[in-house]
Amino acid sequence: MRLINVDGENIGVVSIQDALQAAYDADLDLIEIAPQADPPVCRVMDYGKFMYERTKKEKEAKKAQKVIEIKEIRMRPKTTDHHKSFKVRDARRWLEEGKKVRVRVRFRGRERDYPEIAIQDLNEIAEELADVSVIEQRPSFEGRTMLMILAPNTGKK
Repeated sequence: MRLINVDGENIGVVSIQDALQAAYDADLDLIEIAPQADPPVCRVMDYGKFMYERTKKEKEAKKAQKVIEIKEIRMRPKTTDHHKSFKVRDARRWLEEGKKVRVRVRFRGRERDYPEIAIQDLNEIAEELADVSVIEQRPSFEGRTMLMILAPNTGKK
C-alpha cells in the first residue's frame, strides 16, 4: 500500500505491517483513504480529526446545493376570473422568487367530461405568466385533476 505520513509526505509503497507500525509509533490511526487506487492509499492521522473534516466537507457541499421549492395553486373549472387573478398574482411572486409553480385544476362529478375548460384556463394562466415563466410540463390528466408545471424563466434576471 502507498503510505502518507502525518505531515502529508508520501513515504511510498510499504507493506501493511510497516504501515501499522508507523501508525503505532506515531500513536495515531492508519486510515485507508483511496481503496480503489492501485496500490491503495493509506494515511497516518487521528481518526476523529478525519471524521470531523469529512462531515465538515459534506455540510459545505450540502449548503452549496440549490433546492428548488414547488408551490401549488389549486382551482376548479368554475373558478371565477377575480379569484383566478389572486392565484395568478401569487404564482407570479413565487416564480420571481425562483420557485416552481404547479397549477392544478380539480374536477368533480361531470366536470371531468369537459377538459377543454381546464385546458383553456391553464393556457390563459401560462400566457399571463409568460414573461416570468416557461412551461416545464404541459397540461396533462392525473386522476381527477389536470396539472401543469411552470418553471421560472432563468433567461431574464
